[in-house]
Amino acid sequence: MFPRLRAILRGMEDSFEALIGRIAGWARSRPDVRAAVVIGSRARTDRPADEWSDLDVLLYVVDPGRYLCDAGWLADFGRPLLTFTEGTAGGSATRERRALFEGGLDVDFALVPVRLARSMARWLRLQKRAPFLLRFLPAAARVRGEVEVFAGVQRRGVRVLVDKDGFGRMFPLLEGKAPAPALPSREEFLNAVNDFWYHAVWTAKKLRRGELWTAKGCCDGYMKGILLRMAAWHARATRGAGTDTWHQGRFFEQWADPRAVSGLRQAHAHYDEADVWRALAATMDLFRWLSLEAARKLEVEYPASGADRAAGLVKRLFEERG
Repeated sequence: MFPRLRAILRGMEDSFEALIGRIAGWARSRPDVRAAVVIGSRARTDRPADEWSDLDVLLYVVDPGRYLCDAGWLADFGRPLLTFTEGTAGGSATRERRALFEGGLDVDFALVPVRLARSMARWLRLQKRAPFLLRFLPAAARVRGEVEVFAGVQRRGVRVLVDKDGFGRMFPLLEGKAPAPALPSREEFLNAVNDFWYHAVWTAKKLRRGELWTAKGCCDGYMKGILLRMAAWHARATRGAGTDTWHQGRFFEQWADPRAVSGLRQAHAHYDEADVWRALAATMDLFRWLSLEAARKLEVEYPASGADRAAGLVKRLFEERG
C-alpha cells in the first residue's frame, strides 16, 4: 500500500476512535439517551474492522422520532456531509439514521426505543426463569422477533459505551438465542425454486416488450436475491448446517461455492438488451446447478418439469424476438 494512502487510512482509524469517544460523552450528557453500544465490525473479533469498515452504534433513546426527524444532533460529532434514515437490517422494527462525516467517516445510528429494550429485557428474564409466563406478556411475538434480531447482532460482539439503566445485563442472556440459520423446509425450498423460474419467464417477457429497465432490475436484483438465498442454502447443505453464511451477501466470496463466485462474473448485465438476455441465461444456468445440488443434499424432490418448461419458454421468447 502506498505510504500516503496508509497514512490516510491510519488517520481514519484514529478519527473513528475519537468519534466513538465523542459519542460516548454525548450519550452520557443527554438524559433521554439511556445507553450507547457499538456493534458490527468495530465490536467483533471474528472479521474485525479494517480500513474500509464503518461504525455501527445502537442508541437506546426515550423517543427515537426526535433523532430521526431532526439531524441537528449529528453536529455534536463532526461535520455531516450526508445523512438519511432507513429501516435497520435483519428485520428489526427499529430505524436508523446513517451519516457520512467529513473525512469519510460513515456511521449507522440505530435508534432503539427504551420501552422496546425494557420489553426485551423482561422477555429474556422470563425466558430464563419462568417461560410459561411469556404467554401473558403483551406483544410477546413481536418482542421475541426483536430478541432474535438483537441476538444475531450480539452473537458477533458488542462494545458498551454508556449504560445508565443496566441494559448491558441483557447481552449475556442473548447468548445462544440466535442459532445459525436453519436449513430450509421443503416448502420454503420449493417456493424459492418456483419463484425464481417464474421470474425468469417474467423477465424475458419484459425484454420482449422493450421494458429494459424493468427486465434488468429483475434479472440483476430480484432474481439475484433468490440466487443468494439458494447459494447460502447450498453452502449449508454441502458444507454443514453450521456454515456461517452471514447476511445480505456479506463475505460471499469466502463462504459460497467457488463455482458460484466464478459464475457470477457472467451473470450481471450492462444496460443493453442483448446483454440482459445473456445475463439472464447465465443466471438461470447458475441457479439450476446450485438448486439441483442443494435439493439432492436436502432430499427434496426438484420440480424439474416446471423448471425445464420455464427455461424452454425463455429460450422460445429469445429466439422469436425478431
